[in-house]
Amino acid sequence: MDVKAVITDWGGVLTSPLNDAIRQWMAADRIDARRYKDVMRSWVMQAYDPAAGTANPIHGLEDGTLDPAEFERLLAAELRTVDGGPVESEGLLRRMFAAFHPVEPMYEALRAARAAGARIGLLSNSWGNDYPRQMWGELFDAVVISCEVGMRKPDERIFRHTLELMGLQPHECAFIDDIEHNVRAAEAIGMIGLHHTDVAVTIERLGELLGVPLADC
Repeated sequence: MDVKAVITDWGGVLTSPLNDAIRQWMAADRIDARRYKDVMRSWVMQAYDPAAGTANPIHGLEDGTLDPAEFERLLAAELRTVDGGPVESEGLLRRMFAAFHPVEPMYEALRAARAAGARIGLLSNSWGNDYPRQMWGELFDAVVISCEVGMRKPDERIFRHTLELMGLQPHECAFIDDIEHNVRAAEAIGMIGLHHTDVAVTIERLGELLGVPLADC
């Protein structure tokens, strides 16, 4: 293997886990957890089903064809509080991700990889997120946000777009994501996939691929 670059997801990889943020939001807003899980299970299944087409709130939010405020309205209409009351739609996405915080060991590992000569890219499916671009500085050679390019993972086109920006071939890149479906899509075009479930494991595996000692980052 001749791995020259790392392309990473943002939410759930460079941030604390999505499920942790969602749990904190549901507790703060007193969301009926069972109802939320039922709605999101259905929406996520449709969003990752090629036969379902693009008429799906998550698909539209991520590829930029659905305004975040409209997504908030649609989701809030499906949810209830624990006592059966309505959920406020305005600011819903901001509240959902309010507990996201940077995972510094992952940033340190990427900085070390870059210092060792690897190219670093970011590829994120946006949910109207306020990205901490001030932290990114000169870390990334390419930043691809789904709603800004009109494509979303796991669409093959967004991976190839990112590779083109970085001037690399699929086999030269390791791709990190916390959603397995996206990892498999990257592998399908020849990238080396890392399904992120644990920070230490991901850093160790990445160091092995790059031939760079990252485990102490």
